[in-house]
Amino acid sequence: MNKLPKIELHCHLDGSVRVETVIDIAKKENIDMTSYDSEKVSELLRVPSNCTSLVEYLKKFEIPNQVMQTKESLKRVTFELLEDAHKENIKYMEIRFAPILHTNKGLSIKEVIKSVINGINYAEEKYDIKANLILGCMRNMSENDAILVINEGKEFLGKGVVAVDLCGPENENFSEEYKNAINLARSYGYRVTIHAGEAASGKNVVEAINLLGAERIGHGINIKDMKEAYELVKDKKITLEMCPTSNIHTKAIDSMKQYPFYNFYKDGISVTLNTDNRTVSNIDLTNEINLIKDNFNMTMDEYKDIYLNTVESTFADEKTKDWLRKLI
Repeated sequence: MNKLPKIELHCHLDGSVRVETVIDIAKKENIDMTSYDSEKVSELLRVPSNCTSLVEYLKKFEIPNQVMQTKESLKRVTFELLEDAHKENIKYMEIRFAPILHTNKGLSIKEVIKSVINGINYAEEKYDIKANLILGCMRNMSENDAILVINEGKEFLGKGVVAVDLCGPENENFSEEYKNAINLARSYGYRVTIHAGEAASGKNVVEAINLLGAERIGHGINIKDMKEAYELVKDKKITLEMCPTSNIHTKAIDSMKQYPFYNFYKDGISVTLNTDNRTVSNIDLTNEINLIKDNFNMTMDEYKDIYLNTVESTFADEKTKDWLRKLI
């Protein structure tokens, strides 16, 4: 599986920072970590197998965000994520992060976004990989904060930024609160993917599509329990960005045998495989593909079909899509 060409559409930058990089930056910037021992820092960054919820899972982002507050560190962690992706033959990646979380030491939102784009550009120069950025707006912040990020990121559209996302803790009926922000983003030309149906019901998926114009849904696992959401995703050809191990960790699903990815795929729903957070869940994309292959006997032809469907679901330009199609 490691040699197969791969695409990843749902990967959080702050959930995918190398342990040794966290230690290195913390030492250089005098950030108190209680310990600089790699095993202990790994425990701070990774969820235990008995993680109880999405809320507990999200606590693992506190330390990475502390070490991602300078232009240099943002460029570095972005480059290293793409370097790691390249090692498992990922050819295209959409990286998501919330710029507003990286302004604690005085960087402007524009400086934050530019630093991450610089990391992408550096990786693209060095390796045979391409990437784009999805700007996350936090659901535990206001709609005005989301509008700020959308306005500040506008000048980078087509220059590394492709889409907007709503992420963080998931409450029921969140879409209504961010309708104006996401409509504004769409008017500027942002593509739209929304986290929904992970820690709350399929109704959030329905609202993300109908109220916010979501083209893709992050996770969306709970459409399995709601016919209206399931049929809407299927009929509108909405792509689900599915993340198996992460969904086990957040208790969106109890066991891999119950994971609906393969059933969704066999029924014609557009599904993609992703890591969500490489460090927090201690995985890579090859691991996630193998999980589905081993648990559901996914064939090589089916993998190829999912890969080609994923190409169509990217927010990349046609030239990049053509390149990705030829690789398989």
